[in-house]
Amino acid sequence: MYSKKDIHSLDLEEIYKIYNTSKKGLSEVEAEKRLKLYGENTLKEKEESKFKIFIRQFNNILIYVLFLASLISVISYKYVDFFVIIVLIFINSIIGFVQEIKAISSIKALKKLTESKTKVIRDNKILELPSSKMVPGDVAIFSEGSIVTADVRLFDSKSLMIDESTITGESLPVIKDHKAKISKDALVYELKNTLLTGTIVVKGKASAIVTKTADNTYFASIAEEKEKSPKTPLTRAMSAFSARYVALLIILFLIVGIVGFLQHRSWLNLTYILIAELVSALPEGLPIVVTSVLVVGARKLSKKKTLVRYLPSVETLGSASIIATDKTGTITEGKLIVKEKFFLDEKMTKIIASLANDAKDNIGDPLDLALKNWIDNFDEIKNKYPQIKEYPFDVNLRMVASVNEIEGKKKLLIKGAYESLSKIAQNKNDFTSLEEELDSMSKKGLRIIALGYGDYNDKEFKDWKINIVGLVGFLDPPKEGVKEAVSQAKKAQIKVMMLTGDYPLTAKAIAKEVGIFEDNDSILTGHEIDQIDDKTLFEDLKNTTVLARILPEHKSRIVKVLQKNKHIVAVSGDGVNDIPALKAADLSIAMGSGTEAAKNVSKMIITDSNLKVIIDAVRNGRIITNNIRKVIYYLLSSGLQEITLITSAILLNLPLPLMPLQILWINIVTDGVQDKTFPFAKEEGDVMLKGPQKPIKKFFDLSQIIYILTFGFFAGLITLELFKHLLKNYSYAISLTITFTTVVVMQWANGIQAQKETEPFFKNIKKSFTINPYIFVGIGLGLILQLFAVYVFKEAFSTVKTPLKLWIYPFIMFLIAFFLVEIRKWIFLIFRRKK
Repeated sequence: MYSKKDIHSLDLEEIYKIYNTSKKGLSEVEAEKRLKLYGENTLKEKEESKFKIFIRQFNNILIYVLFLASLISVISYKYVDFFVIIVLIFINSIIGFVQEIKAISSIKALKKLTESKTKVIRDNKILELPSSKMVPGDVAIFSEGSIVTADVRLFDSKSLMIDESTITGESLPVIKDHKAKISKDALVYELKNTLLTGTIVVKGKASAIVTKTADNTYFASIAEEKEKSPKTPLTRAMSAFSARYVALLIILFLIVGIVGFLQHRSWLNLTYILIAELVSALPEGLPIVVTSVLVVGARKLSKKKTLVRYLPSVETLGSASIIATDKTGTITEGKLIVKEKFFLDEKMTKIIASLANDAKDNIGDPLDLALKNWIDNFDEIKNKYPQIKEYPFDVNLRMVASVNEIEGKKKLLIKGAYESLSKIAQNKNDFTSLEEELDSMSKKGLRIIALGYGDYNDKEFKDWKINIVGLVGFLDPPKEGVKEAVSQAKKAQIKVMMLTGDYPLTAKAIAKEVGIFEDNDSILTGHEIDQIDDKTLFEDLKNTTVLARILPEHKSRIVKVLQKNKHIVAVSGDGVNDIPALKAADLSIAMGSGTEAAKNVSKMIITDSNLKVIIDAVRNGRIITNNIRKVIYYLLSSGLQEITLITSAILLNLPLPLMPLQILWINIVTDGVQDKTFPFAKEEGDVMLKGPQKPIKKFFDLSQIIYILTFGFFAGLITLELFKHLLKNYSYAISLTITFTTVVVMQWANGIQAQKETEPFFKNIKKSFTINPYIFVGIGLGLILQLFAVYVFKEAFSTVKTPLKLWIYPFIMFLIAFFLVEIRKWIFLIFRRKK
């Protein structure tokens, strides 16, 4: 069945025979057989084996450093150290492996929730199936906004235009026609009677036979490996911080190295010291914990009607400063009813409304369905006047047309935007009354179309001649909860902009009703945007909340201008006309009821097409962002404590207060167990009362840096004083044992406090215990492991039997660390209140 490479050149009857199918489609039984024979219609991703994923865990700087440490241990005849380091390397790698496998599984599950669907005919019935279930011989049906998910040969088409940029790189849509005769040796861009996987229906309708699926498609033969993921606010912030952090570490290591050399330490001892510094400095658990936070957040969002297609976009939600949303179906119900009419010719208005209409049964565009429900003899009119030709909706002209035979003559029947029809209307004497009625309906927030007709001539739109015979106003009421959602967005200092193709006064009325448009706001139209440059556009957008009569090119230009001026823009859309803006946006959100094409280019899908759900998703995005911020604080401040302790000891010519193995154990046990609980932290305060922050400031602003430095330096210096005190009164081995456990328990205290960034623990004790109960589970597990390290693996971790009375020191240090953060929180809280 797949042997035919020149399907495009064969007659349709021959194709029916080859694929043993017909226009009525396959039977369900036959389709099931073919699914088993050919497999699912999905491109086989180059999945890494579990073995490769496991091996990759060894490919990071920490592991390289640890292997160097193990080599030094062998050279120094410290074979126990060598063995323990190797064991800890494997433990660290196994933890990373398990976490990554879990993340991959979760991401796969999320992808399945967002799988595209295609309409097919089976057993002579139209069904909507997951694209993966399509088989060769299926009859597929396409309309505007459909994604072509298999290679197909057309057998019927109407005004069909396809975006083939994914295949040919051609940015302009190409015309397709099922009647086209194509030679055997035609090039891919000459296949006028064929649609290829990955292309998008921009305009028109089509029916076709599926000829190739999955890895047999043309797309599969040219598919490149995964594109590099675009940078998000999080990745940009992490990259900027990492560069500075590495620079500081290099300076620190140079200082320590020079001091160690001047102290006449041996090169083995000095290398061991630098390894200890590096192991303490590297927050090796950060990448996988950040991924875990995003995965847990995506799961929560999926339960709240938000499906995530691109994981880092979860964090981008919390950064959005502007939400550019469509009107119909997002702000309004999208369920239209005819509310008002104005007739110059009632009979012809109803005939046009019936014939320039694709509604069938209860399927169709909401506007067409509303007209169908309004006209009592809709089906009678349809049957009485046969259609000769159809002009599908043109987004630029904002109109749809049909050519029908009426009383023996070919008549052109048009419905669409009044501005479009008025350009070719001949009855200019009626414009005054028409426009007065138009303004009257618009001020009531009605969506309005004009209807007109004339004699048909096979010319371009500008040469058509019609008379406008009526206006119809549709009521599309705002969705429940949208007004409250807009209010919430404003509190969160997020600007909501409504972008619509509607008449300006209609758009303004709806926007005012839901709180988007206020008295001092402005309206901007597509025509006005065309007259100004980007700089002027940005200035105008500062006070604009409603953009009317907007075309696709306007939407994408608006997004790019806002981004150029440092805004992070979220765009919601549902149609083909939204795709340019969705592609340009920092965060693209498709509506669940939208086209497959819009869903395919979006990073998120809202299953309940409602602005309220988007704002709720922003709240969750901010909670997720805060949890990432808390993880960053915890790992860096804990690491800084160790760096401060070790560096200070070296500068004072003291012995190492922590051995590299102990540091490694702390990072794997203390940090490694506790940081895995951070993704489950609940909301702290009302995250929607703060404005969006710039990415670098969101994770590494002045307050975050102060928090990290405060704990890291003070905890490190206090621990150093304890170590010095212990050295004066006890052996180095005992001092090392107590210091080792002290650092662990101080980081437990830091982990508990980190669950609430700004609110003191004792300000709301109940919330402090309930905001993330998992942290206490992590500490409990860490305690058991620490006891094993101290009492069971004594030789490995350089610990010795210690007098019971000395364990008061770690307890006291736990309290000191806890209240160090608590006092800092109270000081900042008082300062903020005064400010």
